[in-house]
Amino acid sequence: MSSKHLPGWQTRAVHAGETPDPATGATTPNIVMSTTYAADPSVQFSIADQEGAAAAGYVYTRWGNPTIQQLAKKLAALEGARRCVLFGSGMAAISALFLHLLKSGDHVLMSDVTYAGASELANEILPKMGIHIDRVDMSDLEAVEKAIQPETRLVYLETPCNPLCRLTDIAEVSRLAKRVGAWVAVDSTFATPLATRPIELGADFVIHSLTKFLGGHGDAIGGALLGPKQELLALQQNALVRLGGIISPFNAWLILRGLATFPLRMKAHETNALIVAQWLEAHPKVKRVIYPGLVSHPQHELAKRQMSNFSGMLTFQVEDGPGTAQVLAKHLQVFHYAVSLGHHKSLLFYMDTASLLQSSFWLTEIQEASYRVFAGEGIFRVSIGIEDASDLCADLEQALSNV
Repeated sequence: MSSKHLPGWQTRAVHAGETPDPATGATTPNIVMSTTYAADPSVQFSIADQEGAAAAGYVYTRWGNPTIQQLAKKLAALEGARRCVLFGSGMAAISALFLHLLKSGDHVLMSDVTYAGASELANEILPKMGIHIDRVDMSDLEAVEKAIQPETRLVYLETPCNPLCRLTDIAEVSRLAKRVGAWVAVDSTFATPLATRPIELGADFVIHSLTKFLGGHGDAIGGALLGPKQELLALQQNALVRLGGIISPFNAWLILRGLATFPLRMKAHETNALIVAQWLEAHPKVKRVIYPGLVSHPQHELAKRQMSNFSGMLTFQVEDGPGTAQVLAKHLQVFHYAVSLGHHKSLLFYMDTASLLQSSFWLTEIQEASYRVFAGEGIFRVSIGIEDASDLCADLEQALSNV
C-alpha cells in the first residue's frame, strides 16, 4: 500500500497495530499474559519502560506489554492521535488525566452533566486536593466563555453527554479554552472515533471507556486516554506506572478482537437506533425521544456537522417512568434491563432525574432547568444493539402494551 494512501476505517480497525508474530507467523494477536520478561542486563530496575517496548525489550507488564501495545496503536490510528495509554477502566483513565494535569490551586471547567463517576470524582475528591471545579452547561457557549478563567488549567466535556445525549460544540469550546492556554479533554465514549474525532476539532485529549462500543461485546472492562505524545509519555510514567491502574492483557486482547468489526457494528447500531427512535416517537405512550439522528433533537444541526455516525444511544420519556420501568424489566425479552451501554445486545435502564441530581450532578437552578429540557422527571437510557430492528420494535411493543 502506498505510503501516501490513508487506510479506511475498516482497514484500520482490522490491521492497525497488528503484524504477524515473528516467531510463529500467527496472524491473530497473541495474548501475552506474562508479568515479567527476560531482560537485557543493561536495563535498570528503577527505570520504567515509557515507550512500551524499549530497545532492550519488555521488562514488566505494568510498564509495557506486547498485547496492550498493539491495542494502543490500533486505537491511536482510529482516533488520529499521536499516542494512546490504556487503563483498567474508563474511570481509571479519567482519574489519571486529572491527577497528572492538576495541582492545588488549579481551576477546572467541567460540563455540568458528564458520566456519573467523573462527576462524583469532581464533586467529592478533587476539591479535597485544593483543585477548584466549576460546572457549566457546555452546550451554552456564552456560559462557557464567561466561566473560563485565566487560571483554568483544564476544560473537560463529554459529547454526547451521558445520559442526556446533549451535544457540545467541540471546536468552539476548544477555541475558547485556547485563549487562556487551557487543555481540552473530551469523553467521546458515546460518539466513538467513527462518529467524532475531537483532536481534529481542536481538543488535546480524548477519553474512551473501552467497555462500551469499542470493545462492543460486554465482556471486557478497559479505558483509553489519547493525545499528544510527550504529555502522554509523562502521564504513563506518573499516573499509570506509579498508580498501577493497568489493563489486563487478556482484556486488551478481547477488545482487540472486538475492534476488528467496530466500523461494521457502529453502522448497525446507528441504523437500528434511528429505526427504533422513529418508532418510539410515533408510539402513543411515549412523550419524547432524544436521539442525535432525529430531526427533533434540539441540536440536530450540530450533530450533522460534528458526527459522521449518530451512534446507538437514545433516551425516551413516558408518563410514569418508575412504574413503566417495573413493567419493562418484567416483560422485555430481547432488550436486557441493565446498566452499561455499547454492547452488541440492546440494553435499557430507567434514570430518575431527582436521584441523579442529588447523587451525581448537583446543578444550579438554571442548569437543572436545562437538564430537565432533555430529561423531564426521568428518562429511559437505551443502548441499541445489532439485533434485527424489527425485533427490537416488536419487543418494545409487547412490553409497553402491559403499561
